[in-house]
Amino acid sequence: MDGDTFFTIGALARRTGLTVKAIRFYSDTGIVPPADRSPAGYRLYDIGALARLDLVRTLRDLGLDLAVIRQVLEREVSVPEVAAAHADALEVQIRTLRLRRAVLRAVAKRGSTPEEMDLMHKLAKLSDDERRRLITAFIDDTFGGLDANAEFVAMMRSAMPELPDDPEPEQVDAWVELAELTQDPDFRAAVRRMAEYQAAQRAQGDRTGLHHDLTETVRESVGRALDAGIAPGSAEAAPVVDALTAQYAQTFGRADDAGLRRWLLTRLEIGGDPRAERYWHLLAVINGWPAPPSLAPVFTWFAEALRTHTGQQSHVR
Repeated sequence: MDGDTFFTIGALARRTGLTVKAIRFYSDTGIVPPADRSPAGYRLYDIGALARLDLVRTLRDLGLDLAVIRQVLEREVSVPEVAAAHADALEVQIRTLRLRRAVLRAVAKRGSTPEEMDLMHKLAKLSDDERRRLITAFIDDTFGGLDANAEFVAMMRSAMPELPDDPEPEQVDAWVELAELTQDPDFRAAVRRMAEYQAAQRAQGDRTGLHHDLTETVRESVGRALDAGIAPGSAEAAPVVDALTAQYAQTFGRADDAGLRRWLLTRLEIGGDPRAERYWHLLAVINGWPAPPSLAPVFTWFAEALRTHTGQQSHVR
C-alpha cells in the first residue's frame, strides 16, 4: 500500500493533533470509518478520513455534539444550517451567562442573603415576555374594571421593563426591586385607590387626561420657592400657592376657592405615594432611560403650603 495514501491511527494522530484513543472512538462509532486494513489487521485510513477528522475536530471545538456532527458528515444537514442553529443556541447561553454575571455582581454589591440571591436569579432569568406579563398583570389588577384616566393607563402599559442582554448590576437590581414592588400588597392597594379616585373624577366629568404642562408649572414655581428658602407655611408662600391654584382652576374649569384647594390637597395626597415615583425611576434604570428628576420635594412643599393656606387666600379674585 502507498504510505502517502493510507494512514495508520498513529499517523492520523500526528497529523491531526487528536489522540489515538479519540480517533479509535470516532472510528468505532462510524464517524470516521477505516478505508482498509493492513495485512496484520490494523486499521488504515485514506485522505478523506484525514479531512473528516479535521472537520470533526473543528465542529467539536465549536461545541457541536456527535449526533449533529454525524448529520453534517452524512450530508443530512449543511454546515451553514448547523452553524446558524448553533449560533442561535450560543446566543441564549451567552445571554444566560451575562445575566448570571450581573446577578452575582448585584449580589456582591448589595450583600444579599442566599434567599435574596435565589430570588434575584429567578427574576433575572425571566424572558422579555414573562417580564411584560408580570407588569401587565399588576396593571390589570390595579386598574381593571375601572374607568380610570385612559391616558395614564396607556402610559403605564407602554412602559414595560426591557432588560438588556448584557445588563449592568444596577439594572438587575432595579428589575428585582420593581418586580417586588409590583407584588407588594400595600403598594397595589395604594395604586388601586389612585385608580378609584381617577374613575370617580371621570364620573364627575373630568376628561382632561394627563397634565404634563401643569406639572412643569408646579415644578418651576415651587422649585424657585425652594431655592429661595421659602417655607411652605410662611406668608411668602401664599402668592406661590395663589398662582398655582389659579392655574389648576383654569385647567379643570373650577372655581378658585377653598373647595378647590381641599380638592387639590386630596388629589396630591392620593397621587403622592413616593413608591409611585420609585416605580418610574426603576423603569428608567432598567431600560437605560434618563433618570427623571424627583418631584417629591416639590409636591411635598406644595401640599404643606396648601394645608396652611387653604381658606386663607391672600387676595380675592
